[in-house]
Amino acid sequence: MDDTEITDLPLENLCLSGIGSEDLGLGWLWRCSTRLRKLQLRSCEGIGDRGDFSSFVKCLKGLQEIELRACRTIVDGLLLKFAENCVSLNSLLVYDGGSREGLLQFITHCKCTLQKLDLRLPLDLDNDHLLTVANKFHILNTLRLRSCCLVTGDGLKALVRALSYKLEEIALINCDVVERELGLLTSLSQCLKRLRKLDLSYNEMLVDKEFVSMIVSCGGLVEVKLRGCGGLGSVSLVSMTKNCKNLESVDIVNCRGIEAAAVEFLVLNLPRLRQVQVEECKLSDVAKNWVSEKFIEVVIG
Repeated sequence: MDDTEITDLPLENLCLSGIGSEDLGLGWLWRCSTRLRKLQLRSCEGIGDRGDFSSFVKCLKGLQEIELRACRTIVDGLLLKFAENCVSLNSLLVYDGGSREGLLQFITHCKCTLQKLDLRLPLDLDNDHLLTVANKFHILNTLRLRSCCLVTGDGLKALVRALSYKLEEIALINCDVVERELGLLTSLSQCLKRLRKLDLSYNEMLVDKEFVSMIVSCGGLVEVKLRGCGGLGSVSLVSMTKNCKNLESVDIVNCRGIEAAAVEFLVLNLPRLRQVQVEECKLSDVAKNWVSEKFIEVVIG
């Protein structure tokens, strides 16, 4: 397409999937998308220009949010271009791709000030990345880590201490450090002064003692996700209900140790609750009547 035909598209959000390594013809799209604010690439092996980034970089300056999902072969190259050209970026998500060095180079050299970082890099993310994040992104308020097996408690504690008055959301999903290092959650909670959202989903061996010790220091929480935490029992839910009176949303699907009586206690004693995700069999008649009267959304898991 001739650039004179379209000089600027009114696109602010763009999601593309399945671009092959040999695909051509997208150069015009990148050149004409200078208004982009959010870019999503899914299962892509190229950018539609056979590795020529000269057109692609035209759309990067104003980007505020980027999501890369399963783009393994091009993640490192993309991260390099983001570091060089994205000055407005505040949110980055990378799932299933990227090398240790590629991510480290992005964090070290990027020109933006990230506020949200969401990573699922099971083989590559380690303490060096966390320490660099702590030193680079001083206003980071959201950190989400999934299946990151090389991260240790020392790395997490150093990062949380550095960002203690900024972090409002933290997710440690299926991160074995949560189960491996006793007392870690308690140590983290003592530094998370402004925490509002907590996601510990799929830590199957997380036990009541660890969770309860953490939750007593997290009275400001409005959202908690414990999906798939099969080691937690009713005592965790009761403690959370007593200590976190501002909770609006709770996910306790596949928490086999949590009984119906504890779920009933939760819905009856959280005045701001607006949504609960749970199995239908754990909703007593009393709980069902209460959520109906209070217009609490129930998402059946």
